[in-house]
Amino acid sequence: MSFSLFDFLTLFGSLSLFLFGMKTMSEGIQKLAGDKMRSILSAMTSNRFMGVLTGFLLTTLVQSSSASTVMVVSFVNAGLLSLVQSIGVIMGANIGTTTTAWLISLLGFKLKISALSLPLIAISFPLLMQSRERLNSLGETFLGFALLFLGLDFLQTSVPDLHHNPGMFEALQSLTDHGIYSTFLFLGLGTLLTIVLQSSSATMALVLVMTNNGWIGFEHGAAMVLGENIGTTVTANLAALVGNVYAKRTALAHTIFNILGVIWMLIFFRFFIQGIDHYMTISGLGSPHENPTMVPVGLSIFHTTFNILNTALLIGFIKYMVKLVDMIMPSRGKKFERPQLEYFSSGFLHMAELSVYQARKETKKFCELSQRMFNFIPAMIVETDKKEFKELLEKVSKYEEITDRVEVEITTFLIKISRRQLSSHASEELRRMRLVCSEVEKIGDVCFKMSTILSKKKKEKVYFTPVQRSELFEMFKLVNAAFELMLENLQKSELEARKKLPEATELEKKINEFRDNIRESVIDDIEKGVSQVKSAFYFNKIITSCEKIGDTIYNINEAIAGVNVE
Repeated sequence: MSFSLFDFLTLFGSLSLFLFGMKTMSEGIQKLAGDKMRSILSAMTSNRFMGVLTGFLLTTLVQSSSASTVMVVSFVNAGLLSLVQSIGVIMGANIGTTTTAWLISLLGFKLKISALSLPLIAISFPLLMQSRERLNSLGETFLGFALLFLGLDFLQTSVPDLHHNPGMFEALQSLTDHGIYSTFLFLGLGTLLTIVLQSSSATMALVLVMTNNGWIGFEHGAAMVLGENIGTTVTANLAALVGNVYAKRTALAHTIFNILGVIWMLIFFRFFIQGIDHYMTISGLGSPHENPTMVPVGLSIFHTTFNILNTALLIGFIKYMVKLVDMIMPSRGKKFERPQLEYFSSGFLHMAELSVYQARKETKKFCELSQRMFNFIPAMIVETDKKEFKELLEKVSKYEEITDRVEVEITTFLIKISRRQLSSHASEELRRMRLVCSEVEKIGDVCFKMSTILSKKKKEKVYFTPVQRSELFEMFKLVNAAFELMLENLQKSELEARKKLPEATELEKKINEFRDNIRESVIDDIEKGVSQVKSAFYFNKIITSCEKIGDTIYNINEAIAGVNVE
């Protein structure tokens, strides 16, 4: 059968429509839910069993485990779901995809979800014309669903028309006489079909048609169903290619889960097939080995039982699966000297509202990096070994370069998001994050200056007195308290951060008062001849630098709380 360039473009266009529909729908849901999105998802996936239920309901609604797993990968990419939560949802998605087989087997036709597309577009169009943001977002959600359904339908109709080429299927009969090798052959065929069709539901429909017409038997149809479970993981892995390391781990966990299921099923395959045949015979339905019309029902039982058993067997091992994928795919951002930002990605997974949450997480990580950099300064003060001191100096220098680069990357990313359609609240949050990143970069500059001051002090063989050291560490303690409050506020809402402003103000006041007292005592000590002039000079420089960091942290707290945002 020929497959022209036009056919290829039609297939690619169908896939593009499917992905665009998914993106539009997801962005509409995000805008509609706003800040409630995270709490809704957290409630739905509060434990692994709720996660399984969520995945089941989502896939039953969309009628595609590929669509639901790609959504899950998107949510993990944005940090809305953890890896543990996502695996539960994926397990549920595998069970949810079995509903298609039952619809075909019991009703005799596949549910035409694309028939809902035009009514949904009719509903969405007036809503998109509304000025109210909430109604507009609802219209965008409906339009996304409509395009998603149309894309799924076009995907299934734009592939080579296997239905009208029975000769292609009849050729499969020659592959059924090779024992265990035939099982592996049909397993591979089921995997390949699902990869080509990009829909496990479409593959299941084709398998049921083939078995119903008697082209292949129950056993080989079941092998193709197992292959479909492997093939359906490819879509999520393709989606994760443009995602961050967390999205890639989710897709890998999906693959491991399905492959493990197929492995243990192959061990008990013949026993399982015989068990279903025996059950159907004694229940009066008829043997699928003898009656081809009963094979679709038998495959539906096989598909459902396999996915439920696989979930029941592996749900207790989710934590071990997480450890395994962490080991296979370690985070490049585990250390702060990471070559790339962890939570940012490119491609169609970049969804505006979810990207705001991604930016929030990366901004928090940027702030944590600045605190880590600051804490190299006390270490440099107490370090006596020249080699260790040099390493600390190099680390501060390297971190200063990282803060400059990360500030540029985050700001560039925030500007890109701000060009998209966003809710007013999200736009305001982006503005505040840009200010936060600018302030954090200043902390990096101050820390670098402090390291050069300490390096110069060491070369001149100037030493702090025990009293000066004690006071320095008292100041470091105050600044670290300010850092901790800032990081705590970054995880909270604007309203909660505003309630914490008095505490931040009090800390800032203490830092300023400490600096002022030190200045006076330094002058007194010099006049009395208690301390050396050079020692007092360097001491005062470090104290003043700490006070500058305190001011910057207070500016960040104000930005988080939505106060004095430029």
